[in-house]
Amino acid sequence: MSAQDLARRAATLRRTLERANRAYYQLDAPEISDAEYDRLYRELAALEREHPELQTPDSPTLRVGAAPADALRKHPHRRPMLSLANAFSPEELAAWEDRNARINPDVRGAGYATEVKIDGAAVSLTYVSGRLTVGATRGNGVIGEDVTANLRTVQDVPLALRGRAHPPLMEIRGEVYIPHGTFATINREREAEGDPPFANPRNAAAGSLRQLDPAVTRARRLRMFAFQVEVIDGKPPARTHSDALDLLASWGFEVTPHSRSFTTLEEVQAAVPEYETLLPALPFGADGVVVKVNRRDLQEDLGVVGGREPRWAVARKFQPDVAVTRLLKISVNVGRTGALTPWALLEPVEIGGVTVSRATLHNADVIAAKDVRVGDWVEVTRAGEVIPQVLGPVRDRRDGTETEFHMPTECPECGQPVERPADEVVSYCVNAACPGRILEGLVHFASRGAMDIRGLGEERVRQLVQAGLVKEIPDLFSLTPAQLVQLERFAAQSSEQLVQAIEASRERPLSTLLFAFGIRHVGKSVAVLLARRFGTLESLGVADEASVSAVPGVGPVIAAAVVTWFANPANARMVARLRQAGVRMSEPRSRGGDGPFAGASFVLTGTLPTLSREQATQRIEDAGGRVTSGVSRKTTAVVAGTDPGGKLEKAREYGIEIIDEAELLRRLESANS
Repeated sequence: MSAQDLARRAATLRRTLERANRAYYQLDAPEISDAEYDRLYRELAALEREHPELQTPDSPTLRVGAAPADALRKHPHRRPMLSLANAFSPEELAAWEDRNARINPDVRGAGYATEVKIDGAAVSLTYVSGRLTVGATRGNGVIGEDVTANLRTVQDVPLALRGRAHPPLMEIRGEVYIPHGTFATINREREAEGDPPFANPRNAAAGSLRQLDPAVTRARRLRMFAFQVEVIDGKPPARTHSDALDLLASWGFEVTPHSRSFTTLEEVQAAVPEYETLLPALPFGADGVVVKVNRRDLQEDLGVVGGREPRWAVARKFQPDVAVTRLLKISVNVGRTGALTPWALLEPVEIGGVTVSRATLHNADVIAAKDVRVGDWVEVTRAGEVIPQVLGPVRDRRDGTETEFHMPTECPECGQPVERPADEVVSYCVNAACPGRILEGLVHFASRGAMDIRGLGEERVRQLVQAGLVKEIPDLFSLTPAQLVQLERFAAQSSEQLVQAIEASRERPLSTLLFAFGIRHVGKSVAVLLARRFGTLESLGVADEASVSAVPGVGPVIAAAVVTWFANPANARMVARLRQAGVRMSEPRSRGGDGPFAGASFVLTGTLPTLSREQATQRIEDAGGRVTSGVSRKTTAVVAGTDPGGKLEKAREYGIEIIDEAELLRRLESANS
């Protein structure tokens, strides 16, 4: 590459890594996998080593984490929270020891400690005279976010240490995480409440720590492992890292499991395969093994590299299954919200026993950062053993026939101009009638969380679209049993039942209709806020951004999306057709203060026997009560079904009444009689 090309490549890598850092640490919405991040980071680090003039003062290679969130008070760490260098092979791990031995030959044979590398959110806990005073996130490693109130809700964080053998002032470093089972339960609860599921436990944990309401954090059932003692005032309480872990356990902390001690690095290398087999079976996320020089005096001797990484510790990570194949084509999929997502068509290749022919490419910026081109030989992996991803091109196999990819400026399905909002990496087609959005839009419109049209799942929607019976959402309301019975797998009874289900959906309230439209940023709860504030679709449709953003809980980003949606002529035509079809476009007035449940607050948890979450909520609100997502001391009662999760435990802790669906229905019937 020329000097200009190298500078351009370094700048692209910096932008991509900084954006990935922001998405991961601040937005809790990761854009790329850890493997991809590591690959791009290592490429930038190599460029800067070979060409020091390319390194800028704000390069991600000089950072530890990301900037603190503006909504939380800043907390300067008394000692920096460092990040670990990675070793991906036995050779790289051996090279790490060789570098340390050149500084102090005593490293060889002096002993190592190993522990599972928890895939969570790093925190620092300050203890003064054995009592917790401050809890903070890592932030950028020098300044974090004060989340003391939230960390006090974590059951593994001692508010006061056991015993007396602890320094007067110290920071305990640890990793907050969400176990796999808890994560699955939380996502089930979120989906039942109409909220989007979390992407992964790690980002759910990070986002939970940064909540402004500790009650929300408590509801996420966070856990923590402690792994390090930083003495600020007093003498170091342990000679080795292994001793420090024992001491942490004696003070009341949970320490990282499967920790071991070894005399030589050869013994560590022999144990690494055992760890690689162990990690997938653990009940929490783990992405490697941390290898540490065990003696504290040697740790101090070895010091830190560039203010970022301790020389005495390294993360031994495991390479994902990777295969090389040809990228035949980059196509663009148009999703329900109009998001344009590029994907790769590959020559079929086997990865981990599965044949892969398609892979995600995330967005145009990621494609540019990886320098992926049509016709490239590319490395492909299955992220989390599920979603195939293109890691990057094999550049030395290029022959000059490869072509660069550019996102289309017009929607590939409907030809309308594509919009890319400021500060976003995704382009959108805003035409609700776009053929590329129809299928997914129809599936969402009919789904249980939206209009709840029973019997109209994805396969039947696809069948109706392919038969030409449905081209837009309003077409659903003109279907007849005579049309349906002509289709495969439709009998007279099922045809009649589907038409009846569609007919019943006409009476759903405005809040349900708004959510069913699939307006960007408008989830179930926002739809309810808008419907209650404006009352009718007509009123909301003529409101300006200032009026919409003035609704508590909405704000300017959502307001802009709502106003833009109503301003689109295709959406206006769809609304007009739905109105003509008799679809309800108003929100029923709550009985409010004069209802029999006036002033009562309920929490729903688990799966109820006969009522859906939406139906139970509607019944309670119609009686003048309200339904909240979290249990507090002001909660009147918790309505529990099967598999209730942590809300039930919190209700018992607060002494809140717990009732079942039958009791709720009895009270509703009694109140209305």
